[in-house]
This record gives sequence, C-alpha cells and structure tokens, in this order.
Amino acid sequence: MTTPNETIGISRRSLLAAAAAVAGAGALQLSPLLRSGAFAGQSLNLTIIQPHAIAGEVLKKLFQEQAGVTLNFTVIPYDQVHAQATLDVQSGANRFDVHDYWYTSIGALVDDKVVVDVTDLIERDKDKINPGDFIGSIYDAYTLVNGRRYGLPYDGDSHVLFYNTEILKRHGLEAPATWDAYYQAVKTITEKEKGNGIYGTALLGFKVPVIIVSSFANRLAGFGGRFLKDGRPDLLSEEAVAAAEELVRVAPYALPTPSETAFDQALPAFLSGKVAFLEFWTDLGVRAQDPQNSKIVDKWDVSQLPVGGKNKRPTAALDAGFGWAISTGSTKKELAWEFVRWASSSQVGTTLLTTPNSGIDPTRRSNLDNPDYKAFAPRVQRAASAAFGNALPWPNVAQTPKLLDALTEQLALILAGQVKPKAGLEAAQRAWEHLLA
Repeated sequence: MTTPNETIGISRRSLLAAAAAVAGAGALQLSPLLRSGAFAGQSLNLTIIQPHAIAGEVLKKLFQEQAGVTLNFTVIPYDQVHAQATLDVQSGANRFDVHDYWYTSIGALVDDKVVVDVTDLIERDKDKINPGDFIGSIYDAYTLVNGRRYGLPYDGDSHVLFYNTEILKRHGLEAPATWDAYYQAVKTITEKEKGNGIYGTALLGFKVPVIIVSSFANRLAGFGGRFLKDGRPDLLSEEAVAAAEELVRVAPYALPTPSETAFDQALPAFLSGKVAFLEFWTDLGVRAQDPQNSKIVDKWDVSQLPVGGKNKRPTAALDAGFGWAISTGSTKKELAWEFVRWASSSQVGTTLLTTPNSGIDPTRRSNLDNPDYKAFAPRVQRAASAAFGNALPWPNVAQTPKLLDALTEQLALILAGQVKPKAGLEAAQRAWEHLLA
C-alpha cells in the first residue's frame, strides 16, 4: 500500500513504467462477453483511493484497449472512501458503479445497503475466478459478511519488517526474531547513534486507525492475540496487553515523536538511512531499491514480523487491504461485475504487482508464486509469501469503523503516556462491548 501523498504527483517515470506494463499485458484473458465487444463504447464510474492512483492508470489503459470500455476514476482519500460510497447511495446521487473499499468497512457497507451481494455470481463464474486461488485469510476477511460475499480482493496488504543492513552490521545485529530482541536492537542503535540523527526505528503512532492500530496489530499478532474471540472483544487478553506494552517500551527509542509519526515522516527517514527498522507494507521494497526514491539501494532487507510471549509462529496482521465491490446504485451492474472479476484476476494482479509504485500487494497464491513477481521483488516476495501463511484479520463487522475509532483513541493515549496500557485497553474493551451489544 503506497501512502496517500506519494501518489499526488505521479512521476513521468512511473507513468512510462505503467504504460510499459500495459503494453506487455495485451494477452490478458477476457471473459467471452467482454471479448465479444458487447460493452464497447460504454463507461464505468469508480472510486479509487489515492494510494492506488497509478494502479488506476494501468487498469484504465488495459480495460480500454481490451474491452473498449472507459473507466472514470474519482480519486478519494483512503479514510473517506467508506463515507463517500455510503453518501452516494443514500443521497440517491448514484454516480458510481464500483467502489475500491478497505476490507474492514465491508460489514458497514453491507449494513448500509451500499454494495451488491455477489455470492451467486462468484458461484456461477467460479471456473473463471478460481476462488481457491485467493489467499484464504484474505478472501474471507475481505469479502465475507454473514455467510455471503460482497466483493473480490485485489490489494492484499500486510506489514513486514524492513531493516537497514548497513546500520545493523555496524552494531553486530541481525534481524530480530522476537519483539524483545527488536526492542534491544532499537535501544542499542538509538543510544549509540542518536547524536548522528540515526534512530533504531520509526514507530508509526499517528492517531488514525490505519497507522496506530496497524502498529498495535503487528504486536497483537506477534504475541498470538486477536481482536475478537467468538465474536466478542478480546482486548484484555494477556497477548493484547503485552502488545500495547511493547508499543510503550520501544517509543522512547524511536524517531521523535511516535505520536506524530505518520507515513510522511517514517518513509523519508527509512529511505534516507536515518532509521534502522520500519514495519510497513511489502511494496516498500520496490521503493527502497529505486535510486530516484532511495539512498539505501542494496543496503536493506526484509523479514517477517517478530513473535512474543508464548507464540512461536510468525503471524502477519492484515493491515489495510482493499477489494472491488459493485454499488447498489449502479445501473450497469452486469458490466460492473465483468470489471470486478477481471480486475481481481491473477493476470491483472501480476501486472499491477510488477508496476513500480502501484501500491498493490498480492491477494492470490498464483501472484505470490509468479516468476515475474519473484524476479521483480525477490526479497519482498519471500517475506510476503511467508507472512500470508498465517494472518490476523481485523474486524469487518458493521460496527468496525466505530470500533477502530474507539481503539485508536485509547492507543493514542497509551502511546502519549496519558494512561497505562491495561487501563487504556480496559476503556477500549468497554467501548467495544457497548458497540457490539
């Protein structure tokens, strides 16, 4: 997941790379209906989040060339797409046919009757879609609500641990396998190099769910915890409290100031060699190896996130992650489905994965194992392949937007030292129990 501000000014170099990807994807398989030209000359209106702007350019060129259909994308900040999609339907404007949605909002979109149930369409077209190819933890978390499916995944986001090999080598350190080893490494580096403006880590702690909750979720997964257990909040488990305590423990040795550290602060610090570790989405590996964006070319590597407590099995948290869904207000649902099916296909997925700065990460096993992806980003591919084998999904129920706001509020207080970890999680647990009652 490329971050919002990275796509505001799409470089000529990125567009040329996208065009090259389009030119090399002419043989992508279309459905018989699309190949027949049945929809040629028509158009679809879609929302797309800012981090996917380059991916949108690729999809627009491909779909026009192959199906004769024009895609009109409206770029929306990722934290506003749920509200915009809901407003479009509930106001009766019905301007959009397809939505690029964050998977945690799918339950709310269903509850608000914003997106179409595509369960029967998936069953009808399963031989072409190959649902079994989707990574299991991603497929259900992104699309399944009350036993029915409401979209298809196309950007499978999960954090891995990036690290600066040059900094670690200076201190005789290796990639940490546990959160305790991570803390010790961060502390060592910061204490010895803070005077040079170099810190052990950039801790993403800014007060928005996709930032601070991701940092908490990484540790929650690492300790073997979960957000919900049998449908009930599980924020006071031993694992959840340990996860929050790890945030607090490492914060004094992170790039100042964690509560104000968002993507705009963390990425330049890592790519300029000012921090040793960064928990981030897998596509960062492409930027780290790009001389136009990075000063650490060939000086970085990546591993799975650490484990902690009794848990010995590396577990990824499904931080962010997006799918395509059809708007209930669309008058072109048949064409919209053809697009959703095509845009979430393995072939299109590989094209986007191998387009620089597309912001797209794997959703299918065939994407992870594709030779082109392995050649394009070998280190990232290895880490992503291992990470998705065991993953912690975030809640995707109707109340999730409010749940995440409540948790974000308490995590921000915890990180700022205004409440103790357990007390903050007790408040979040009460809020979640009330919201889910």
